[in-house]
Amino acid sequence: MTRPVRARPRRPPGRVRAGSPNRFGIRAYGEAEWCKPAEADPATAAASRFEQLNHAVDALAALPSTRAYLDGTHNGWLGVGDATDRLIRAGVERAEGFFLNASNYQPTDKVQRYAGWVSDCIALSTQTWWEPAWCASQYYPATPDDISTWDLSDAAYDQAFADTGLVRDRAAQKHAVIDTSRNGQGAWTAPPGKYTDAEVWCNPPGRGLGVRPTLDTGDDVVDGFLWIKIPGESDGQCYRGTGGPLDPERGIEDPRAGGWFVEQARELIELAAPPVDAPSCQVRTTVHGSWATGFTSQVWVTNTGTEPLRDWELRFAFTGDQKITKLWSAGWAQDGAVVTVTAKPYSVLRPGATATFGYTGAGVSGAVSPLAFLDGEACTSR
Repeated sequence: MTRPVRARPRRPPGRVRAGSPNRFGIRAYGEAEWCKPAEADPATAAASRFEQLNHAVDALAALPSTRAYLDGTHNGWLGVGDATDRLIRAGVERAEGFFLNASNYQPTDKVQRYAGWVSDCIALSTQTWWEPAWCASQYYPATPDDISTWDLSDAAYDQAFADTGLVRDRAAQKHAVIDTSRNGQGAWTAPPGKYTDAEVWCNPPGRGLGVRPTLDTGDDVVDGFLWIKIPGESDGQCYRGTGGPLDPERGIEDPRAGGWFVEQARELIELAAPPVDAPSCQVRTTVHGSWATGFTSQVWVTNTGTEPLRDWELRFAFTGDQKITKLWSAGWAQDGAVVTVTAKPYSVLRPGATATFGYTGAGVSGAVSPLAFLDGEACTSR
């Protein structure tokens, strides 16, 4: 299983592929993991998956301008030794390194510390007599929820390098990339006792965008902060121990995994840390009526910026195979699902002003993507 992300810094850019040694199922704390496929043979499933991952590492690493990273989970899940053992068995020594926090919400400062420890643990375990199980982690001697105690694990690694005689060189050790797409507010803590299974990983409320994607991390281990998960994509339908279909924390039915989650996307923008600049435009679409084979809609475009927009152009996309049959008060063209609307000649949309147009379409729904772009800039949508 691989997913494309971006390339690493300090070396020529290229393609990056990331694969997970955790996809065959986890055995943590002596208990069988719920995510192991039901059809997997317990006697051979883990070995087969590690064989597949090793093959994937070799195949990807042989490609030009391509670097492979394996899934190292995150500090809210596996301990350092467990993650390291899996990474080594999956072929991390022949990969560029590992990726962390994919599709998750752990705060960047903690994930960076975890990245350094995993890199250290890999070095100790592959270059000396050290064993992954001996590696310090966020669980011991540190306490996971008290970052002030994490210096204890830092000190344990200092001692491990001294005991083994290995010189720590994080620039030369295995590197990491970190998903910061949704961790601006850190992980969600559910109200105590409210849910039998809070599913804290599943569309938690009140989260925000994290550090913008960059290869300039200032960290010898971390090659890049990336948005591996697309902000606004749903984690799935979250029931939190109830029978559903509503997410009891939000009071709505969450979209299926991978579906666009408008409410979450707005939260991520509004609560981003660092904050994002407010869009300079707003688009509101209303479906006035629909019938078996068509619909009619109206769109309002507002300039919320400080500069007038001359001969503006708006682009949006339908969510299916809908086609515009007639549009009034503006020019238009459609290419597949994407519609481009152009202002009438010599039109000026001044700050605070709103322009409107309407259209009829063929299709079962007038639903459009919540993303709209005015003169190439993303707008808020309603």
